[in-house]
Amino acid sequence: VQLQASGGGLVQAGESLTLACVVLGGSVTTYSMGWFRQAPGADNEFISFINWDGVTTYYAASVKGRFTITRDNAKNTVYLQMNSLKPEDTALYFCAATTRYYTDSEFDYWGRGTKVTVSS
Repeated sequence: VQLQASGGGLVQAGESLTLACVVLGGSVTTYSMGWFRQAPGADNEFISFINWDGVTTYYAASVKGRFTITRDNAKNTVYLQMNSLKPEDTALYFCAATTRYYTDSEFDYWGRGTKVTVSS
C-alpha cells in the first residue's frame, strides 16, 4: 500500500487549499486515515483523523473550525480542506493510514508529504 498526497502550494493568508491523499494498492475503505504536518524545526503535529466509516473525525485545536477532513471511498481518496490559512500553517503535510478504528500514533502506512506555504 502506498499513499500519495498532493495539493500543496503557496498561498496567501486567508486563502484555501485542498489536500488529497490517494491510497494506491489497497482500498481506502480498509483504513482510517490521518493527516499530520511538520513545520520547519518542529515536531510532527497530528492534526486530523477520519475513521473508516467516516463516523468519527478529529481535529487538533490549531485547525479546528478551519480544516475539514472527508473521504471519497469511490475515489480511494481522503481530503483535507483547509480554509482561512495562516502563516503558522506552513508545513509539510502528510497522510497516514491505519487499520485501527481510532489512533493518534499507530499508523501502518505513511505518505511522503506535500508542502504548504502560507505567506502573510
